[in-house]
Amino acid sequence: MKEERIKAALAIEDGTFVEGFGFGSEGVAEGELVFNTSMTGYVEALTDPSYAGQILMMTYPLIGNYGVCRDDFESDGVKVEGFVVRELCKKPSNWRSQLSVDELLKEYGVPGIEGVDTRMLTKKTRIYGAMKAVLAVGDYDKEELLKRAVEQPSITELDLVDKVCVREPKRMEAEKGKYEVVLVDCGIKLSIARQLVKRGVNVTLVPYNYPAEKILEMNPDGVFISNGPGDPARVKPTIETIRKLAGKLPMAGICLGHQLIGLAMGAKTFKLKFGHRGANQPVKDFETGRVFISSQNHGFAVDDKSLPPNMEVTQINLNDHTVEGLRHKEYPLMCVQYHPEASPGPHDTYFFFDRFVKMLREY
Repeated sequence: MKEERIKAALAIEDGTFVEGFGFGSEGVAEGELVFNTSMTGYVEALTDPSYAGQILMMTYPLIGNYGVCRDDFESDGVKVEGFVVRELCKKPSNWRSQLSVDELLKEYGVPGIEGVDTRMLTKKTRIYGAMKAVLAVGDYDKEELLKRAVEQPSITELDLVDKVCVREPKRMEAEKGKYEVVLVDCGIKLSIARQLVKRGVNVTLVPYNYPAEKILEMNPDGVFISNGPGDPARVKPTIETIRKLAGKLPMAGICLGHQLIGLAMGAKTFKLKFGHRGANQPVKDFETGRVFISSQNHGFAVDDKSLPPNMEVTQINLNDHTVEGLRHKEYPLMCVQYHPEASPGPHDTYFFFDRFVKMLREY
């Protein structure tokens, strides 16, 4: 008996309209269409809170072949608004697999579309930049979808961090915890906390708007600022917290955390044309001269020309020379734009967590 397939469509603000087949949940999703070049790691990407407000498209043509294992989740569930793939594997083959991508998206009410030309859509995004889009699974009206694609707010107008962070402090203890770190949750990937716990750090997750005074009352050995979604300039409570804590105790940040530290220190950020999303971005470290392959997921960057004299660039992206690492010349403060916890991705930059623990030990 032939499988009945449900129709689906993707409308983009420039007037592009493509039709395919739906999977996941029926319904309509709005968001910025972005592409990820990783060949594996779709489970980690789907559950990464940094993708809130975005429709994720994978450039690798076959997605879902090794299924879904909940141990690979980076949060408590799927965070993308919608999912776009060339071909979806319906029958995964992997001893760890617990369910398919189709079942995962159904569970979290997220629509997906397959059978579309993701290469064409990726090339279009690289030429014209990331654009607003609408994904519909089930019944839809073409003109209505195109209208919604244009009229929805830009990602720079949305406050997304509040939707994906913890509401109350949450603790993660190491087996033999030597240090206490407050991790400011702006939409954290759980791998960041896991890397710290593995190194003997007890982690207390707090919301993005947790006041600096309350953090100091906890008497931590250091503070860590997480990754997260959206425009960093809109996350004013965290910027203020960083500003008040800088110099008082060791501090580090990753991705959005890096951008927020830059803003707190007086620099500016800007929106990249189509962002960096994948597991193969080359980063050069100025201190050692080494080049690392990194995992990345961001659409904004720190403007190196706006940096104050007390901040120095430690690493750059070799593809477009954007800032990948910063360090304060006087305070115990450092941050990186890429994801050193690298799930999914290479492990070249795990040393960032070792450097942070060294900072905790020496300060």
